[in-house]
Amino acid sequence: MRYFTIQPPAELKPYVRFYWVLEHELGPDEPAYIYRSVADGCTEMVFHYRSAFDELDNKTGQNAGPSGIQFQTTQYRRFITTRSFGIFGAYVYPFAVPCFFNIASSQTSNLAFDFDTFLNRPGRELEEQIMLAADNDERAEILSAFLIARLRQNELKHQSIAIAIRDVIHNKQYKTVAQLADTYNLSARQFDRKFKEYAGFSPKTYMRLTRLQDALRQYNTNKTLTQIALECGYYDQSHFIHDVKEFTGYHPGFYFSGKAEGTEYRNT
Repeated sequence: MRYFTIQPPAELKPYVRFYWVLEHELGPDEPAYIYRSVADGCTEMVFHYRSAFDELDNKTGQNAGPSGIQFQTTQYRRFITTRSFGIFGAYVYPFAVPCFFNIASSQTSNLAFDFDTFLNRPGRELEEQIMLAADNDERAEILSAFLIARLRQNELKHQSIAIAIRDVIHNKQYKTVAQLADTYNLSARQFDRKFKEYAGFSPKTYMRLTRLQDALRQYNTNKTLTQIALECGYYDQSHFIHDVKEFTGYHPGFYFSGKAEGTEYRNT
C-alpha cells in the first residue's frame, strides 16, 4: 500500500487541504481490496486512474462512478476492486464548494456524483485529462489549473465563516458552539445559519465530524482507546463508541485493531 500527499499551489492552499494518492498492487493471495470512505467534514474529488471500484451496500442509490465527487458527509461508504489500482484525490474545504461549483455547501451534504453528471462537459474533459496524465504531479497541475480558473470566477463572500470552519478543523480549543460563535461576534443563531451554509452541517454536527477525524488520525499509535477519546474531547467512552460506530460502521476496538477496511493509510 502506497499513500502520499501533494501540496496544492499557494493560490489554492486556503481552499484545498491537499491532494492525495493511494496505490496498491494486489498480491496473488489477495483476490480483492475493499476501500471504505468514512464520514468527513471535507469534500473529496476522486479520480480512479488505474482500474475502477464497484460500490457495496449502496443504500442511497447514489453512484460516484469510476471517478467522482463526494461532498461533506455523515455517512460511510464501501467500494471493492479485484484489480491493482491507483487513485488521485483532492481534499477540499467545504466552504470552497460555492467557489469551485457555484452551489451552497448546505445543498450538497451527503451527496455524491460522477463528474459527468455534476459538471457535464467540463467534468468529462477534466476526468479524461487526469486519466491520460503521465504521473501524479501532472495530475496535480491539471486539477490545480481547473480549480484556479473556477476560483477566479467565484470569490468567497464570507471570509470570517471560512476562518471559523478552518478553526474547527485545525484547532481543538472550542468545546461548544456558543464559544465559537462568541469568538466571531455573532449570535448563536446567526452563526449556526451561516456556518451551515458554508460547512454543509450545523456547527454541532461539524464539530462531531472533526473530532472523529482527529481520533482516526491516531490509528496505529500506542495510545489506548481511553486516551484517544479523552484527548479528542469526548465526554466519556460511550460517547466515543457511539460516534465511531455511527460514522465508520465499526466499534472503535475493531477499527483501531488494524483489521478494519481501508485503515492502512488513514494515519497520514
